[in-house]
Amino acid sequence: MNQRELETNKNEDQLKLQISAVKRHLDHIYKGGGEKSAAKQKSQGKMLARERIDYLKDKNAEFLEIGAFAGFEMYEEHGGCPAGGVVGGITKVAGRTCLIVANDATVKAGAWFPITGKKNLRFQEIAMENRIPIIYLVDSAGVYLPMQDEIFPDKEHFGRIFRNNAIMSSKGIIQIAAVMGSCVAGGAYLPIMSDEALIVDKTGSIFLAGSYLVRAAIGEDIDNESLGGSVTQTDISGVIDDRFPDDASCLNRIKFLMDKIGKFEEAGFDRAEPKPPVSKNQDVYGILPYDRAKPYESINLIKQLVDAGEFEEYKETYGKTIICGYGRIDGWAVGIVANNRQLVKSKKGEMQFGGVIYSDSADKAARFIMNCNQKKVPLVFLQDVTGFMVGSRSEQGGIIKDGAKMVNAMSNSTVPKFTVIIGNSYGAGNYAMCGKAYDPRLIVAWPTAKIAVMGGEQAAKVLLQIEKASLAKSGEQISEEKEKELLDRIIKRYNDQTTPYYAAARLWVDAIIDPAETRTWISTGIEMANHAPVEKFNVGVIQT
Repeated sequence: MNQRELETNKNEDQLKLQISAVKRHLDHIYKGGGEKSAAKQKSQGKMLARERIDYLKDKNAEFLEIGAFAGFEMYEEHGGCPAGGVVGGITKVAGRTCLIVANDATVKAGAWFPITGKKNLRFQEIAMENRIPIIYLVDSAGVYLPMQDEIFPDKEHFGRIFRNNAIMSSKGIIQIAAVMGSCVAGGAYLPIMSDEALIVDKTGSIFLAGSYLVRAAIGEDIDNESLGGSVTQTDISGVIDDRFPDDASCLNRIKFLMDKIGKFEEAGFDRAEPKPPVSKNQDVYGILPYDRAKPYESINLIKQLVDAGEFEEYKETYGKTIICGYGRIDGWAVGIVANNRQLVKSKKGEMQFGGVIYSDSADKAARFIMNCNQKKVPLVFLQDVTGFMVGSRSEQGGIIKDGAKMVNAMSNSTVPKFTVIIGNSYGAGNYAMCGKAYDPRLIVAWPTAKIAVMGGEQAAKVLLQIEKASLAKSGEQISEEKEKELLDRIIKRYNDQTTPYYAAARLWVDAIIDPAETRTWISTGIEMANHAPVEKFNVGVIQT
């Protein structure tokens, strides 16, 4: 076995260990609030959130879960909030691409934490951008009161959910809601602002105020079932359309409704007969070096992702630290913008660092993005970027202007964008390569991803210099031993905040995925995006 094969095997082994760690965390997250809580739900004749989704989706349909890591290690003092207390993702029901969103009543009775609100808004954003139906399986006690100030009053808080309900309704985006448990206070508006509202008898209830609050507020003595149970809200108030004896029959009605939906205008993205990649999906594992400082041939990684390894580069000999080109993924035509991690030689014969965006690379990428918009070709960004090139030569060469061109073209792009964070995602490189702030339809991370303003060691050295300067002003000096201790502590704290888990917990990315699943995520994303017609592209003002 030669040195290259040894390196490939080492890379593969290390990445598999990282994937295993992700799966172990997910296994724990999938248990929700734990066995005791699950048993309580079962004793009431209810399915669990994930069981409801599995029953509702088409038998062989993929379920791409969004935000499984939401809230990861964030609310330990409150007992945790696995998956943000709500499970949801992209799938098919009756052959229609849609989103299913299910409250997990095993987690604090389905109460809304701050991250729960953010996650629900992300689901609605996906539905609105792609004009796909959204199905709400409601089973929630409402706002988590100990944190009400972080979920209730602001623009991107709880109330935004109902504003979005109204906006989606006005745009003809289908919303179906099933009240399968508690539905209290402001949360009661969500199902009633949907197009169809269903309820499960005995276990489902919906009211603005429960029996305890009614008694305290107006002195009326009434039980919850009489106040807002299924019979009250269907036969008497007419608030709910239909009631059902159990979860399964309620979910069956949703399948029936989804089967009757007509066809809407589509975007018209091109799709040919899908072809498999040149080798099995797992072969991508050996390409990415475990030592993230090492260069690698990014073009080989791209050829492992596209159909039959067929990839046509755009301006191959110009702006070499970014690779642009056309290919197909699962039959869908795509334009790929990827950071090139090789050490390359510029047109002037200068060596350029891989993963750094130079002026010529930014210029090339901006032109390619505009071309893809003209051709109505969806864009895929593969991020492994340390940022834009700095220094006097770059500044004098107009790096800010060229970087602005790229950001402008990418920001105004109207074809759907999909972002995969493969490795580093640092500083303005995150922005230019379509980070979360730039509205990718989906954004996912490999277990190897690192998201931060800059690398941990560089950031720590900057922070250390500031600390030393501050001490020097007061006449203090620190020993080499103390300096190393301080540096190590800063690096650890900083690195803890750059992991894909930290990003996924805060929904900076939609999911941490096995690299072998990348094609599935992109293909499903484009199929989903094809439901929404593309607006005319207008790049605005770009300095030349």
